Amino acid sequence: MATVIREGRIANDSWRLLDAEIARLSYPAEDGLLPDFPANPELIVPLALWRRRREDLLERGGRLGVRLAPEDTAETIVADLGHFDLVAVEFPVFTDGRGYSTGRLLRERFGFRGELRAVGDVLHDQLLALYRCGFDAFALREDHDAEAARAAFHEISSFYQGDARDSRPLFRRRVAAEQGALSVRSGTASERRVPRCEQRE
Repeated sequence: MATVIREGRIANDSWRLLDAEIARLSYPAEDGLLPDFPANPELIVPLALWRRRREDLLERGGRLGVRLAPEDTAETIVADLGHFDLVAVEFPVFTDGRGYSTGRLLRERFGFRGELRAVGDVLHDQLLALYRCGFDAFALREDHDAEAARAAFHEISSFYQGDARDSRPLFRRRVAAEQGALSVRSGTASERRVPRCEQRE
């Protein structure tokens, strides 16, 4: 079973990616019938396979994920987002930044709440930036140590800019934290605003 980093923790990955089987599953076999999908209850299918066999995939049941290639935009799956428990965004090389935009659009504009996974040429140095763009799962390159990569999430303690999880800039987050602390020390806002004349009784 493959290993992923999910929400900062190392986890076993039960999802099966059908990337290598796209040709076999996309077209009828010699008997004229379309091949059955694997029995695995959690499948990730390339967008091309989803488009060819959408109804078959929906009928099979189980959890479903889709993998977006670098040239696939977030808009291409908006109408079907409700069918996916997972969206995997491919990074062909670590210098290709298109996936960052795809992640933010899926989270912020289109409201995707399932697992958003970075796959492909994903390196330790990218993890924190990807996390801030809304990714919550990462399939690292095989030559990278997942345990060592977890340190990336703690290398920087705070950011001035907001991100996909909290759009407020740092000063607004600090103000909110101070107001929350003041509220705890002084009672609720409604208690502090009670007029004096009402307190005499």
